[in-house]
Amino acid sequence: MTGLRTDLYEIRMAASYLRRGMTAPATFSLFARKLPRDRGFLVSAGLADCLRFLADLRFTPDELTYLADEVHLPDEDLAALEALRFTGDVWAVPEGRVVFADEPFLEVTAPLPQAQLVETALLNHVTFQSVVASKAARCRLAAPHAGLVDFAARRTHGLEAARAVARAAVIAGFGGTSYVAAAREFGVPAVGTMAHSYVEAFPDERAAFRAFAEDFPDATVFLVDTYDTLHGVRTAIEVAQDLPADRIGVRLDSGNLGELARATRRLLDDAGLSGARIVASGGLDEHALADLASAPIDVFGVGTRMGVSSDAPSMDSAYKLVEYDGNPVMKLSVGKLTAPGAKQVHRGAPGRPDLLSLRDEGTPADREPLLRPVMRGGVRLADPEPLSAAQRRCEQDLRWLPEQARALTGPTPLDVVWSAELTELTEALHRSIAARNDLAHA
Repeated sequence: MTGLRTDLYEIRMAASYLRRGMTAPATFSLFARKLPRDRGFLVSAGLADCLRFLADLRFTPDELTYLADEVHLPDEDLAALEALRFTGDVWAVPEGRVVFADEPFLEVTAPLPQAQLVETALLNHVTFQSVVASKAARCRLAAPHAGLVDFAARRTHGLEAARAVARAAVIAGFGGTSYVAAAREFGVPAVGTMAHSYVEAFPDERAAFRAFAEDFPDATVFLVDTYDTLHGVRTAIEVAQDLPADRIGVRLDSGNLGELARATRRLLDDAGLSGARIVASGGLDEHALADLASAPIDVFGVGTRMGVSSDAPSMDSAYKLVEYDGNPVMKLSVGKLTAPGAKQVHRGAPGRPDLLSLRDEGTPADREPLLRPVMRGGVRLADPEPLSAAQRRCEQDLRWLPEQARALTGPTPLDVVWSAELTELTEALHRSIAARNDLAHA
């Protein structure tokens, strides 16, 4: 089912366009009007799911029956929707690239009914995954040398969200996920230890640790804080004496993680287990990771606060018509003015403002274009890429970011300047729309 994965008004607008023969090419631009609170950048994510949705777009017989019975669309609308497929073009910023406010994540050019109908799904994929990828990237910046693992699945807003979170986190530099379905789908390590319930199910910690070590000798990480953390560490050391030191670890999940990690490291080293890893979890986000930067923690499991982007769970994203039938269009609403025309973003050396221009202006010699063609005539131009490619782009762009944009508190985003042609077109079209609608006398 794909056709109904939209808002009702999209279907009604598409049906109205089709009735009136309004099928000329339309370009829509998907962008963030402003950055979420306390963000100096965004990380582009969700494109692969957008392209899959577009390639599969269709209304099934059951969906058409629903639209007939519940929405009361007439037979001619149903026939038009039954035949509808996405046949348009998509330009997009590759996943993993850093973007700023007003810069398109993607632009769709297709017959107007098609381009309109896909708005909800495209906004959903890009908005959610980019918000989470941006949060995860901040965690990566806060803990540049530690391993990071996605632990969010149990508290995301649904299992589809858990899949998307795992994907976005890997793009941002996480090395694995606890969510097994996502690990399998995306070809990343599935990571997991034990829960407190496992320890509680045995007569004592020692019995639990021994059983786990016997059953999983190659993945032996002991959760040591069920009763008393440092006592748990000492018990883990006793059990670990017969195990390879580089295959064991302990997980801290509560208390003062910094102090406990230092004490744990001393106990492990004194026992000759210098190769044993320390894993920490429990309510972590980028600020907690920054506070733990000096602690001897090898791996962090980051869950809820990353998986729901708790401090900035939404983004003021928009999908706006910028050109129809060869003519630029724009919105004039207060605080929501849009720039007309198909666009391109040109990026230069570190610290230089990005340049937002009309797409056909060309790219200056000292800059690179961010938006690339990814779909033409409804057909993807390349096979889906591995997440490692997006992860490399994210890593490179995070290094490119100026320090003030990387800041975890009070960041200053990079400026985005408009080209002279885009500015002139916007001003001229603004005047023309105002005159046509007699806005001076409204």
